[in-house]
Amino acid sequence: MDRDIELRHLRYFIAVADELHFGRAAARLHLAQPPLSQQIRRLEDLLGYPLFIRTSRSVRLTQAGEVYLERARRLLLSAQRDLDEARSVAKGEVGSLHLGFVGSAVLTSLPAILRAYRERFPNVELHLNESFSSRVLEGLQSGNLDVGILRDADSAEAIHVEPLFSEPFVAVVPAHHALASRRTISPAALRDEPFIFYPRSAGSRAYEKPLSLCEAHGFRPRIVQEATHWLTILRLVGAGIGVSIAPACVMQIDSVESICIPFRGVDVRSQVELAWRNDSNRSMIHSFAEVARSVQSKSKQSKSASHK
Repeated sequence: MDRDIELRHLRYFIAVADELHFGRAAARLHLAQPPLSQQIRRLEDLLGYPLFIRTSRSVRLTQAGEVYLERARRLLLSAQRDLDEARSVAKGEVGSLHLGFVGSAVLTSLPAILRAYRERFPNVELHLNESFSSRVLEGLQSGNLDVGILRDADSAEAIHVEPLFSEPFVAVVPAHHALASRRTISPAALRDEPFIFYPRSAGSRAYEKPLSLCEAHGFRPRIVQEATHWLTILRLVGAGIGVSIAPACVMQIDSVESICIPFRGVDVRSQVELAWRNDSNRSMIHSFAEVARSVQSKSKQSKSASHK
């Protein structure tokens, strides 16, 4: 019976759910109100449950209607993207790819991945969105993003996550700090230091993983300041506000005011990951993953050769 549900039913349902008024929804859809009401009843009959509670004074969603509204928006968005992609193919284009990524990824192989992807698929329109791992995951789940580059991401329902590469953590201290002249340090050396760190909203695992280095030495850092970008964190460290723990890639943007020092005796590493929806069958997503894996593999081989 679900096969009888059409995209127009979803559009009608979303319009009524947005307006919570059949008259306004009908005007928005350029329909008369009676046919709109009939189509909503038809959709409810097909689904087997009511979507709205109607009274003489108001219209509101049922609990089932609230759940179905999210699904309807996602289905309609997916259908529109598929239609846009088909039109692009017909015009000799390929389509668009919405990529979400963590900011620190631009200090790793992400620029090389983007360059390689554009060279291989020049007609794909890339839409890039920088954010925390947690928000990239939300974008993937909602369908607003097609593929993500994450760091130490939390597990998420219906999302495929695979490791791309890992890197060690480093301590970040002010250039004038007593530890700044050390070639390596133990996390225990940071026991009494105030910390500057990104917020927990970035993702629980991304937040806790570097702090676990300290907890392994019997202390939990005292965080005195939060910041959302590594450049900001490094500048605040340089100003003497505190110290931090960062993935090794931030060594590319340290300055005369802040120093990055490798840890010794630490096995915990930060992991950069690829992610997309489990139910995605768009070839562009899998092509991007193939390019990312290839670039990272070549980078690993190059580093291995340089150390021989």
